[in-house]
Amino acid sequence: MKFHSRTAMAAALVAVSSTGAFAETFRWAGSTDPQTMDPHAVNSAPVLGFLNNVYEGLVRRGKDMKIEPALAERWEPLGGDGWRFHLRQGVTYHDGSDFTADDVLFSYQRASSEEADVRSWFAPVSEVLVQDNYTVDFMTNAPNPLFPDSIANFMIMDKGWTEANGAERPSKEAENHATRNANGTGAFQLTDRDPGVRTTLAPFGGWWGDMESNITEAIFTPIGEASTGVAALLSGEIDFISPIPLQDVPRLRQTDGFTVHDGVEARVIMFGFGLDRGALKYSDETADQNPFLDARVRQAVYQAIDVGALTSRIMRGSAEPVSQLVSKEMKGFSTGLADRLPFDPEAAKALLAQAGYPDGFSFGLMCPNDRYINDEAICRAAASMLAKIGVTAKLSTMPVRNYWPELREDNFDMYLLGWSPGTFDAEHPLRFLASTPNDEKKLGSWNFGGYSNARVDELLPMIQTEIDDAKRQAMIDEAHKILQDEVAYVPMYVQPLIWATKDNISLTQRTDNFFILRWVTIN
Repeated sequence: MKFHSRTAMAAALVAVSSTGAFAETFRWAGSTDPQTMDPHAVNSAPVLGFLNNVYEGLVRRGKDMKIEPALAERWEPLGGDGWRFHLRQGVTYHDGSDFTADDVLFSYQRASSEEADVRSWFAPVSEVLVQDNYTVDFMTNAPNPLFPDSIANFMIMDKGWTEANGAERPSKEAENHATRNANGTGAFQLTDRDPGVRTTLAPFGGWWGDMESNITEAIFTPIGEASTGVAALLSGEIDFISPIPLQDVPRLRQTDGFTVHDGVEARVIMFGFGLDRGALKYSDETADQNPFLDARVRQAVYQAIDVGALTSRIMRGSAEPVSQLVSKEMKGFSTGLADRLPFDPEAAKALLAQAGYPDGFSFGLMCPNDRYINDEAICRAAASMLAKIGVTAKLSTMPVRNYWPELREDNFDMYLLGWSPGTFDAEHPLRFLASTPNDEKKLGSWNFGGYSNARVDELLPMIQTEIDDAKRQAMIDEAHKILQDEVAYVPMYVQPLIWATKDNISLTQRTDNFFILRWVTIN
């Protein structure tokens, strides 16, 4: 990476806060290390949330989660054919090169390529046209009122830098230059990257926006063991940690010098099933069958899991049960479908018998152990509940860096997943989780189990293009009803947000669980 003296000088000036005090280095920790520095390689919150500090998109979400201008100053619809974006002029990348429309076109081509994990964002796009250096048109296959919201995490890369370093296409598994290096336009620039150990950022003095932060250096450390992270916070080694163990919340609230920041995330925690195969991979009794292909078996699993017990005991009352792939705070939530099926082990046993499995069966349950709050504990508790109806889970848990590749290789019979809709709209999980996987159409990219329903596939483009709210909601309701009736997934609860800091730290907690450094101040 190239650094310039003007950048270093400007960064030094940022070190003085509005009160005149020199800000110390800010140290923060989380349970999951971002898998890559490539903004198009992995579509996950740890990656996108971290890189929102380094890279920028045409639009972004503000503190209130509303869409606001970023690298595009304004935009307008082109009738029903697409959207025109008018780009911000005078923006430079961290290496000093200029931002232009060519970078937007290049980033679109890269992010929509077969190798990109974010390509589903561009399923509605037919082509991108550069009108001049600062005007770009995204043409869509049909009217798409949600499009600006849908690309809030589409980050723009420097065409020249990326090509010069041989990183023209993203890489999920292997590495390229963009895996460990970055050159964005964001408020912070990458200065050091040691994967799994620490990642260091510094303010970018040439940033076009208004910097609210007074920190001069930000060091992120992944700490997989939650108790170790809390100990580091209490000892003063770090200033911020997310998440904290729920059992430590009361102690931290009562400890002088620390603040607990709590809220509700947009993320729904659910179980999914392997539905694209004729036989289970990890069963002793049904090696030539896949009981999960029967909706009655999936419903038995649903009704055998006591979500009330999971939320009250393991999540300590901080999580809210949910019946859909979105929470009630999201646009498109179906109020008429808000009730969950009751916890009923006897009904579950009857359903298994009706489906031809009166004695149950064994299967492979795959779960992460460092991605979601108490994820391994949730899986162990659910496995114990399923055992009571004769369905025996062979549980495998692992760090998330290994988890996603295992899911993409179909190495599961049932799996745990959390999903936060990037658009805060029900269309988002329908597109990513419920659409029949189709690489050509860029649909279903996180539908690991291969769930497929022709009517849901038919409804999705209509939902994406309908501008009448009542008609649109009726179609979303129909899709949600199909997913519930077929038990495509077992939605369980909405995950809480539990952060903790030293009490001299001011920050903004967003419901997408993205930690934005430009809003952090040390008082």
